[in-house]
Amino acid sequence: MSDEHSTDLRETVRKRYAASALKVTEGGTACCGPEPVEIDDNFGSALYPTADRDALPAEAIAASLGCGNPTAVAELREGERVLDLGSGGGIDVLLSARRVGPTGKAYGLDMTEEMLALAIGNAERTGATNVEFLKGTIEAVPLPANTIDVVISNCVINLSVDKPAVFAETFRVLRPGGRIGVSDVVADDTLTPAQRAERGDYVGCIAGALSFTEYRTGLEAAGFTDVDITPTHPVADGMHSAVVRATKPAAN
Repeated sequence: MSDEHSTDLRETVRKRYAASALKVTEGGTACCGPEPVEIDDNFGSALYPTADRDALPAEAIAASLGCGNPTAVAELREGERVLDLGSGGGIDVLLSARRVGPTGKAYGLDMTEEMLALAIGNAERTGATNVEFLKGTIEAVPLPANTIDVVISNCVINLSVDKPAVFAETFRVLRPGGRIGVSDVVADDTLTPAQRAERGDYVGCIAGALSFTEYRTGLEAAGFTDVDITPTHPVADGMHSAVVRATKPAAN
């Protein structure tokens, strides 16, 4: 993929999510509260338990665009430091902050100014003090190496124009023994890139999803072990929302 094409794809993704954030923000001025961003039944806040949705601002719920619930996937524990790649309106960061408690911390990383502004506002509404939102891309995480216990992400890695860089950066920021627990869109191995692109337009995965084998190979190439990719529900013909888990080996 050429640098120019990569830049174009990233800008397309940024504009789409900026528009989504503005839709939620502007909807918040209406009598009935923010209007949710509609994709289809396989994406969004319906994938979270009612108790989680009830605990967060309506703006965070309305801006949910993911394909799963990575905070449940990652089995977060008290005191852990969590990083959410592509944090959007902040729903997974705020849920993570509740799970890790005051001795832990939840970081959100997003490249879209409008989403960051929405997320910061949502954190203020909840009174969360153990959260921090960072501007940047998931291919170049602005955090030191070996500082994060868990990396989560919700249907964002599939949008990346450089997935090997995402896997390498995720590995870098995790402490030895750290883990990933992400939800993502993954394609059957039988689908060609062209077939995935057609379906990707349908589910909004602009830059295309990896196949199961490609995802596993990419994580292992970055250094991860114990890779497990489990499909949870279909999002298009031959494409699935999947739970992806892997571990950074502990230091000897």
